[in-house]
Amino acid sequence: MGKMAAAVVSLATLATEPKEDAFRKLFRFYRQSRPGTEDLRAVIDFSEAHVARSPKPGVPKVVRFPLNVSSVTEHDTCRAGLQPVSKWQAYGLEGYPEKRFIFIPNPFLPGCQWHWVKQCLKLYSQKPNVCNLDKHMSKEETHGLWEQSKELLRSKEVNKRRPRSLLERLRWVTLGYHYNWDKQVATACGFQGFRAEAGILNYYRLDSTLGIHVDRSELDHSKPLLSFSFGQSAIFLLGGLKRDEAPTAMFMHSGDIMVMSGFSRLLNHAVPRVLPHPDGECLPRCLETPLPAALPSNSLVEPCSVEDWQVCATYLKTARVNMTVRQVLATGQDFPLEPVEETKRDITADGLCHLHDQNSPVKRRRLNPNS
Repeated sequence: MGKMAAAVVSLATLATEPKEDAFRKLFRFYRQSRPGTEDLRAVIDFSEAHVARSPKPGVPKVVRFPLNVSSVTEHDTCRAGLQPVSKWQAYGLEGYPEKRFIFIPNPFLPGCQWHWVKQCLKLYSQKPNVCNLDKHMSKEETHGLWEQSKELLRSKEVNKRRPRSLLERLRWVTLGYHYNWDKQVATACGFQGFRAEAGILNYYRLDSTLGIHVDRSELDHSKPLLSFSFGQSAIFLLGGLKRDEAPTAMFMHSGDIMVMSGFSRLLNHAVPRVLPHPDGECLPRCLETPLPAALPSNSLVEPCSVEDWQVCATYLKTARVNMTVRQVLATGQDFPLEPVEETKRDITADGLCHLHDQNSPVKRRRLNPNS
């Protein structure tokens, strides 16, 4: 308890020192923290929330969130690779308005993350989707990104001195077409009629971060933003409307789903740290179970070959993928002819993943307290 109290005191002190806002201080604190130390004792772990007896000092209380169990049939959730809604554990944070921030620890059926990992790495990375590599390479060079990368990744464990594949150099992909599978999550959380119209995939390496930002790009903030995590764990910071409010830190593990809408859509948030597996280059335990041989009729989940999963597994041993899906327009709304400057800024910088690179112009701006 002494070490825990000391860690909380250090966090409180860090958040109140002058000349730098509280959010940026804690972002830097967690960016520099070491896994396995008391530095992470104040980070909320929703996967263990059901056994927590009392909230940690200085940390918001975790509360249960009631889901609409009868809104989605068991067949529909199973088709998407999800457990029945009745088996989900959903939580919120005391002090946040109801139905604004919801955290669902891994509701996926055993093995079904395999399919969505493969979709993120093999399918969604392909053209015509736009990615960070397009800024420096021609469409011909980035065409068939998976095919160009798979042999390098398969041989990574044999020879780690091989050059990085295109897939390992991927940082973000923007998606502009409709999904169906995530509608189950939105409906279970009480958001009827949700339409997935756009999304961003962030591909994190162990030295990657997601800078402090607010998602302002959509025209209707009442619709939820759904965030899905796969691979290695990370720390997520959820702050307030202003950066001088100290954020709450929480773990995001593989399979976890986060839902933000309304008020919480306007809160500052960031990912300061991706955490390496404590046993070295290993997969999270929930990714060790293969897809079941028998899938339900009309399943959205497809079989994953041994060869494809070998590539995915090698990649995820030192990486994580996060997909955010959103409805951009409300009923009757149309896209503006020209996006406003603030919208352009959010799309091109704040919502995307950047390497922890001191020489990067974007990273230099983020590290400058006066930026």
